[in-house]
Amino acid sequence: MNTADTVMAAGSKTTSNGFTEFSRPSKNASNQTHGSNQHNRLEGAFRSILEEIGEDVNRQGILKTPKRAAEAIKFFTKGYNENLQEIVNEAIFDEDHDDIVIVKDIDMFSMCEHHLVPFTGKVAIGYIPNKRVLGISKLARIVEMYSRRLQVQERLTKQIASALVEVIEPSGVAVVIEASHMCMVMRGVQKPRATTMTSSMFGVFRDDPKTREEFLTLLNKT
Repeated sequence: MNTADTVMAAGSKTTSNGFTEFSRPSKNASNQTHGSNQHNRLEGAFRSILEEIGEDVNRQGILKTPKRAAEAIKFFTKGYNENLQEIVNEAIFDEDHDDIVIVKDIDMFSMCEHHLVPFTGKVAIGYIPNKRVLGISKLARIVEMYSRRLQVQERLTKQIASALVEVIEPSGVAVVIEASHMCMVMRGVQKPRATTMTSSMFGVFRDDPKTREEFLTLLNKT
């Protein structure tokens, strides 16, 4: 065992769900200082943007905008500070169920990484358990974690599907997202009725046309 392996072994353990759990430093004054410095830098950046577009940063309606914008962008991107292990939180249960589980109409809000404007829509997730199921609310939380980052819809779709594969190793996973992108609505081609659909499928949903068709049929039922 080399030095790196020794350090990893000393500071980590494998949980019952197969995750590698690393010891985390406690929240201390250093972490709080970093958070305060980050907020101040963000606030300063937004103030500079307002000045560059010709706004009076001392105007009453704008005076607190840099502070509000800094708080908003931290919320919009809070997924960077979350991880899959904490989201799942051991909500994995042994269950002898091998038919399709679908949760659909999960609201999704994200930020386009190309223009820093929102795209919003609905997510549908289907999976076929392999002796283990995931708490239903965790599906929505996984969507929230990955969508609260700078994204493209194609990657977001695959990240959600891959997360399900990682945590419960199901027989198959299917994810479909339909979204409207403000970069196509407010600017550029300005097509407000255009929507984008993406899908990502693993396991039997990719390999078996009948299983995939069953999922899509159930998905389209009102």
